Amino acid sequence: MRETSWSEFLITRLIKVTGYSAILIVGIIFIFLLREGSPALIEIPFSTLFSVRWYPIEDYFGILPLIGGSLIVTIGAGAIAIPLGLATAIFISEVAPRWAREILKPMVEILAGLPSVLLGFIGILALAPLTREFLNLPTGLTALTGALLLSAISIPTIVSVAEDALDAVPKTYRDAALAMGATKWQTIWRVTLPAARSGVLTAVMLGIGRAIGETMTVMMVTGNAPVLPTGLSALFKPTRTMTATIAAEMGEVANGSVHYHALFLIGISLFLISLVVNLAAASVVFRQKKRAERILS
Repeated sequence: MRETSWSEFLITRLIKVTGYSAILIVGIIFIFLLREGSPALIEIPFSTLFSVRWYPIEDYFGILPLIGGSLIVTIGAGAIAIPLGLATAIFISEVAPRWAREILKPMVEILAGLPSVLLGFIGILALAPLTREFLNLPTGLTALTGALLLSAISIPTIVSVAEDALDAVPKTYRDAALAMGATKWQTIWRVTLPAARSGVLTAVMLGIGRAIGETMTVMMVTGNAPVLPTGLSALFKPTRTMTATIAAEMGEVANGSVHYHALFLIGISLFLISLVVNLAAASVVFRQKKRAERILS
């Protein structure tokens, strides 16, 4: 009995230390970004920092084109990946026979492990020329090409997490709905999906987070042109994301220079965007849990 209590005590403390260390690491990362990026707010005038031109050689450090490029590529990827990923997860969990499920789920998880540089290489050789010819564009290295590849990267993550959430819904929920006369699709749409809402939302946020943080793929296929996107036509033009800018320029920049601090300021912006997305998702899940508790009480 005493050995059991000691083991429980150690496991509890280990879990707490692990949880606190995760928060501590995120805090340290943010402090490091602030230390290296905040000087840019003093060294670069606001009129230059929030302009529409990024050309460090001539001391132009406008980050708006980079933020806009990241947003348009991520939104485009989400518009493709979210419906396809959720539909695939529903098919694997609710529609496909058991033998097909045992084949499809491992295949999806294998796709999630493909290196992004490999997908970028495929995009340059196959997808970019196809996009250029099919849409009659001057170049296939556009935001649309990046969005298509990012959706291919995000879909396996969405499918894997959403399928696990749907599979965790008790079978009694489905049986009760079918016993009351609901069809199979009504049961999926009005019972299973609402019951797995928090897990499905987590899957969507993880997929979007994967798209926001992707580097090599977008650097290889989006054309790397820091142009502020205006309207839907920007999807068919070259663009540049924040992650691609950091990856392309950090290795050649002088340590402690204005350009160096500007790149870290981009990292701060990327960190804050990811934080806002995650906080928004967490607040939605929290409100849904509170609502479910009120209904049950």
